[in-house]
Amino acid sequence: MEEIKVLGAGLAGCEAAWQIAQRGGKVVLYEMKPEKFSPAHQSPGFAELICSNSLKAARLDSAAGLLKEEMRRLGSLLVDCAEKCRVPAGGALAVDRGTFSRLATEAIEGHPNITVRREEAPAIPEGPVVTATGPLTSGALAGEIEKLCGGALSFFDAAAPIVAAESLDMGKCFAASRYDKGEGDYLNCPMNKEEYERFVEALLGAERAPVHSFDARDPKVYEGCMPVEVLAGRGRDALRFGPMKPVGLRDPRTGHRPWAVVQLRTENRENSLYNLVGFQTNLKFGEQKRVFGMIPGLEQAEFARFGVMHRNTFLHSPGLLAADFSMLERPELFFAGQITGVEGYMESAASGILAGINILRRLRGQETLVLPETTMMGALSRYISGYEGKDFQPMGANFGVLPPLSEKIRDKRQRYMALAERALASVDWESARA
Repeated sequence: MEEIKVLGAGLAGCEAAWQIAQRGGKVVLYEMKPEKFSPAHQSPGFAELICSNSLKAARLDSAAGLLKEEMRRLGSLLVDCAEKCRVPAGGALAVDRGTFSRLATEAIEGHPNITVRREEAPAIPEGPVVTATGPLTSGALAGEIEKLCGGALSFFDAAAPIVAAESLDMGKCFAASRYDKGEGDYLNCPMNKEEYERFVEALLGAERAPVHSFDARDPKVYEGCMPVEVLAGRGRDALRFGPMKPVGLRDPRTGHRPWAVVQLRTENRENSLYNLVGFQTNLKFGEQKRVFGMIPGLEQAEFARFGVMHRNTFLHSPGLLAADFSMLERPELFFAGQITGVEGYMESAASGILAGINILRRLRGQETLVLPETTMMGALSRYISGYEGKDFQPMGANFGVLPPLSEKIRDKRQRYMALAERALASVDWESARA
């Protein structure tokens, strides 16, 4: 059988290569790091996490939890890696990102059916290919994809800063998860009304970094990764109803709910680094230190990584891709990952699972796997291939993309669990995994 080429060793590329190799297919995996890095990547390892170390909720009655369970049942490599290096994060599955990348890299490089080439693919090769080069696809390859697909959808994406735990004033923070879920897995920095209003005023007046090599005249900022300064500009209380919402938390010093709160989530098992949850930003580095230093407990914070902003490029997948992630006009060419219009770490990995399974099935003359729309993976694949609206936007896992239940269930948690149970019961997972 002809070798299958996979371009890119991010989350989607790793899953695609793994699924092919585990089923007996031969893979040549191209990864340009460490020869060349994108503006957002720093590590030579595979499956590098950029924005956050959280893979979202783990419980089954959540959209993210259901997605991961479906992936697990299809033999996901990365869900397994995540479970092996998880760190405390309340009801979320968060990982030590360095260990996560190492485990994925070792698994891929050690597989006998995978040959890794540490070089940039300048063009899409002939024959069977999974293109999983991500939303930061570079150079000539990006141009070729755009030409092949008749244009692309571009917008701006941002990452949150990370601070050193030893530099925090723990006397001003308190450990707790919302509604006491988990075991105090987040550090919370509470603000009263006056502190919050001063912070918002400083944030709105802070100087933003120039956006080089982009058309910054009218940037589209994706709602799911909104820079905190952009969100603050939507109204004085926008942050209090967004990443700084105080609901489900009580300050032990006062016995009351804070006016606003900044949550910090651990980045590694040693709890030596913390991510500012929801604080994606494009402020200049000095401004980040000044403005975020106004957050109680962060006055002397040392930044292990400042927030950054970069452009993401997505295909206008409806009309270009089928629900099995193959290109309609070139069936042996598959796309996977955020470049297809799925949004999120696990969503990208899930698309890689389906692309890997399906390209091998196609080569073997078998019917490709399209999961029912009652599953989260099936609903997302139908979204990117069959969206009929005027403004196609990336989509992450959410229960709104699933068909409604036939019966009315008023309790939200019970309704979500019923949707999850229906999804898992709607597929013969052993046959799908074969």
